Amino acid sequence: MCKYSVRIVSDEPGFSGPIENVTAPLGREAILACTVHNLSTYKVAWLRVDTQTILTIHTHVISRSRRVGVTHSDQRTWFLHIRELRETDRGWYMCQINTDPMKSQIGYLDIVVPPDILDRGTSADQTVREGASISLTCAATGSPHPQITWRREHSKPIIISDGVQVSSLEGPVLNISRVNRQHAGAYLCIASNGVPPTVSKRIMLTVEFPPVIVIRNQLVGASLGTDLVLECETEAFPKPVSYWSRDNGEIVPIGGGLEPQKIAGSFRSVLRLPIRRVTSSDYGTYKCVSKNSLGDTEGTIKLYPMQSPAMENRNG
Repeated sequence: MCKYSVRIVSDEPGFSGPIENVTAPLGREAILACTVHNLSTYKVAWLRVDTQTILTIHTHVISRSRRVGVTHSDQRTWFLHIRELRETDRGWYMCQINTDPMKSQIGYLDIVVPPDILDRGTSADQTVREGASISLTCAATGSPHPQITWRREHSKPIIISDGVQVSSLEGPVLNISRVNRQHAGAYLCIASNGVPPTVSKRIMLTVEFPPVIVIRNQLVGASLGTDLVLECETEAFPKPVSYWSRDNGEIVPIGGGLEPQKIAGSFRSVLRLPIRRVTSSDYGTYKCVSKNSLGDTEGTIKLYPMQSPAMENRNG
């Protein structure tokens, strides 16, 4: 008696592998692939899982969206095309074979979105009094959710508590306590999530403080007939009104259009008073006065007589 072993080969259609998940940027095209075998007269359909919407059946597009298309490779690999991607396209998609019962598998489409900084929730330019505290905020959207980095313009360090300086800080909020004039300037809120382009917003921090005067030489000697220039430095914001006066309160006019000269990169200005061919009436006390909306201050320079070198030699 002979025995035979029978090998049953299924002609049923099936899937040759899983649907690979796809990640694509907003506005571009995504293609999901579904590979089948033994399809014969059966048909492949693509569906949106969450809405159970039929998108395509075989080579026919059922969806009303012009962005949806379908292609195949020898009826083995079926491609679902979605063009001009929107965030609403994110989700699960099903590849289905119309067997009885139906066979199906799913794949996920993720849409990545470049960062965008929101006006609402992001600080505008700020003005603050010296000594106060302030929080700068930065709100951004994107997928994945963006990371926020703070930097200062021109690679200046960010000054945090106790005078510690750092090149950058992470997080949506930048807290500055006890603001001083060194904190003034432009801050950059930078949003990035690995999807180009990275975006930034420039936030200007203005620090207001009353005038401060620095006089480097409070006693100046000069002989009759000589020329000299008295100098004082003022530092203030808003910009102060600065002038010279004598000890009797008389304002000293400055000729030749000599306005206070601002020192680049700082709040300081230099106020100069030229005195030509000194006479005895020029000797005495001069006040450098500086005023703005937050206060006023003054410093003094005393101009005293000195013998000229020629007189000293004659007396000797």
